[in-house]
Amino acid sequence: MSGLVNALVIVVVAAIVIARQFRARAINTDRRWWLLPVILAVVAVREPGILDAHHRAESAVLLVVELVIGLAMGAGWAWTTRVWRAQDGVVWTKSTKASGAVWVVGIALRIGLFALGRALGLHQDSAALMLGFAATLLVRGGILVWRAQSLGAANRPAPAYGDGMRSARKERV
Repeated sequence: MSGLVNALVIVVVAAIVIARQFRARAINTDRRWWLLPVILAVVAVREPGILDAHHRAESAVLLVVELVIGLAMGAGWAWTTRVWRAQDGVVWTKSTKASGAVWVVGIALRIGLFALGRALGLHQDSAALMLGFAATLLVRGGILVWRAQSLGAANRPAPAYGDGMRSARKERV
């Protein structure tokens, strides 16, 4: 795929994910929560321009840093998300204001990383960003499923960092 198509895929997936994160959403721990991140990772790894052909070591370091940012962002996002079990047994999630801060910091770090790569004269492809985003979604999904499964039958919400533990309620549809 071309860089423009990759960028479009990243923007569309990110927009869907960000728009849905601040609405209460039922989470199904039995479904394949890992499928979208794996598809994104496969598409990213198949790209020939994931590493700069003339600066392999430097671009590999930037790729590793991108992955670390993605992993940290996914973990931060998952731990700042409110998780609770409703009376009917359905597990719900809703991101908090702290989750928004995680997104802002993560995006700022990625912009800084891109600027550093440009300053070093590295060719950067959108595949690295897509791989980092896949890591973010994979870690977030895994932690949320783990937190949802650890709720057991109790109806009390799982604590989320930055959450005042106000009672969460479902949005009306």
